[in-house]
This record gives sequence, C-alpha cells and structure tokens, in this order.
Amino acid sequence: MSRKKISKFFSDRDWRIWLGVVVTFFWITSTVLYATVINASDPSQTNSMDSVGSFLEGAFAPLAFLWLVLGLFIQQRELADNTDVMRRTVEQSVKQTQAIAATEMNARQETFFKIAEDVKTQLGGISGMLFISGLGPVGSGRYDREQMDTMFSKGSQGDSSIFARQFISQNFEEEGGLPELLYGTEVRRRHAANYIHTFERLCRLAQNCDVDGIIEDSLLQSALGLLYQRLIDHAPAGQ
Repeated sequence: MSRKKISKFFSDRDWRIWLGVVVTFFWITSTVLYATVINASDPSQTNSMDSVGSFLEGAFAPLAFLWLVLGLFIQQRELADNTDVMRRTVEQSVKQTQAIAATEMNARQETFFKIAEDVKTQLGGISGMLFISGLGPVGSGRYDREQMDTMFSKGSQGDSSIFARQFISQNFEEEGGLPELLYGTEVRRRHAANYIHTFERLCRLAQNCDVDGIIEDSLLQSALGLLYQRLIDHAPAGQ
C-alpha cells in the first residue's frame, strides 16, 4: 500500500474511533497486566469461574460504555453528513430544474418569434385589406391603385406595419372619422374582427413564453398593436 493510500486511510477515520482504539488498547493492556499481577500474588483469585466472570465483567463494562458513547457521537456525525449531502442534492436539483425551465422558455421564445413573423405578415395583409376598403379606389378614393400597389409591395418586402402606421398617423374626418373607416361597412367589420382575433391569438402566444410580459408589451406598443387598440376603442356595440 502506497504512502498516499495509507495517509488517506488514516485521514478518513473519525478521531473518536482512534480515541476509542487507543483507550481500548491501554485498558486491555492494563487489565492483562493487572490480572497477571493478581495471578502471581494469589492464583486462587483467578482460577475460579466466578472470579474470572466478575473480573471480566468489571474490566470490560467501561469499554462497552465507552464504545456506546462513541457510537452515538459517530452516528450523529454521519446523520449530519447525510443531511448536508441531501441539502446539496436538493440545491443541485433546484439548479437543474431552473436550467431546464430556462431552456424550455428559450425554446418557446424562439418558436414564438418564428411564428410571430408569419402572423405579423398576416396582420399586415388584413390591415391592408381594411385600408383599401376604406381609403382605396373602392372606398373614399384617397389613394389610387398605383399608391395602393406601392404600399402592398412594401408590405410584401417585410414592412408588415405599413398600413397600421397609416391608420394611426392620419386624420380621417373626410371619411367620417376612424369609427366609420374601421366599421362603416360589412366588409370592414369583417376585416376588423379578423384583425382583432389574430392579434389577440398572437398576444396569448406571447404570454406563454414570457412571464414578465415584455414581449406582449412590445407587441401592444408597436404600430400593429396601436391599430389593434384603436379597433377595440372604436368597436361598435356587439362587435
């Protein structure tokens, strides 16, 4: 056995065990010496069974009590060590659970942003249909076909909020105000209801991947979200 292994062997042992071993060694040695002295002075004292039994009982009773007490202390230490191990295990489990939850939340957010791009494109198309119904050639005629084609082209290139910005940045008194522009005809009401339903589904999806509500707030503060708020504010009764 190497010196390192021997050193580890001794260091792993509780000092109480070494104390018990040392005390036991000296106690047994003293007992043997004492019995030898008695036997030499008076052999009759150690030859009878009663004498031997009484002697051994008195000699080993203190050792038994000593190891009982040491065993209780050692057991307490083992219980404390086990408790500490369990505590560290629980802490590690909590950290692992938090890591798994964070990974799952990141996966949800990545999925959301991928879906959100498609949904925003869909909202851009719906707002474009609502815009052309109220302000295009089939509506008030404020925008001609060429202008509408230009805005739809920008929308198809990734600017999904181009029509929403128009709705929230202009004055529509000539068209009877924003309520008339958004809900004045059956077609507009249908487009408005479709827009509200789609945007609210996107918000619910955002809530499932962001416990702090930051993503949902950014949606509500965007041009698409502001148009949604105007649709809610000006919705007729029963819409």
